[in-house]
Formats: sequence, structure tokens, C-alpha cells
Amino acid sequence: MENRNVILTQEAIEKKIERIAYEIYEHNYDEPSVILAGIWDRGSILTQKIAAHLQRIAPFTVEVMEVKLDKQKPAEVELSRQLDFTGKVIVLIDDVANSGRTMLYALKPFLQFLPKKIQTAVLVDRKHKSFPLSVDFVGYSLATTLQDMVMVDVSGDEISSAYLTN
Repeated sequence: MENRNVILTQEAIEKKIERIAYEIYEHNYDEPSVILAGIWDRGSILTQKIAAHLQRIAPFTVEVMEVKLDKQKPAEVELSRQLDFTGKVIVLIDDVANSGRTMLYALKPFLQFLPKKIQTAVLVDRKHKSFPLSVDFVGYSLATTLQDMVMVDVSGDEISSAYLTN
């Protein structure tokens, strides 16, 4: 039987998302635009929510795109649209950072250009990185055992909770 331990409620998640948006703004206040690239599917939902906050608070243009890859076999990465990322600020967003593998592979198409900077954001950051990834904007940081899994529940375009399961 699965044991679920809620670590973030919907209300807490909304506050974390708002805080992440403010942090992105604070680190990029002097930029003309920022590209938010959400990893499909939960990362895309989180990206839309962060973008909505940024469009209210930040003077810069916010562009949103989606990154699709098979998280089990991430060699092929597909972007929802092709742009020249040279000189651009990109924030790669996902729901949970586990080993760091998915986010590193998701960076592949952006590295064919010379972006000004690439930043990362996640709702929940686990501290078991197997790959050299440091997350810039974190909603909630959590040390877990290797057997624990962090799951994020979504319904439509709403993020309802994040929980720990073993």
C-alpha cells in the first residue's frame, strides 16, 4: 500500500509559485525579455502559473514555450517552437528535480546557441542529484531517502498538492 505524506497543499503551492516569480524578476529585472521553458507536462503547468505572475509584476516581455522529452530515455528533446536563443535569458522549469537528468537533457536544444544565461526553477528540489545540476529558484527543498518519490498532483491546469510516497 502506498503511503502518501502531503508536503505542499494547493495554498502553499500558490505562495511558492508567486515567490519563484518574484525571484525570477529580481534576478532579471534589467532584461528586455525572459523565455520560460516548461518541461512537459507538469513543468508546463507550473510555467504557465509563473508566467501569469511575471506578466503582472515584471516590465519585461515573458515568452513561454514547452520542452518535450521522454524522461526515461531523454536523448530526443523537442521544443514547442524554434527560436534563436543567442543572447536570450532562458528559465527552464519543471515540477520536481530528482536526479537532475531530465533538466540537463532538456537544456540540449538551448546549448546549440549562445544564450545570455540559463536559469532553472522547480517547485520541489530533492537533494539526491546524480547529475551536476544546481537549481536557481526553488519552491521547496527536501532531503529524502533514495526510495522516496516526490509526486505533484495536477487536475487540468491546477496544481493541487505535492506529496512524498515510498
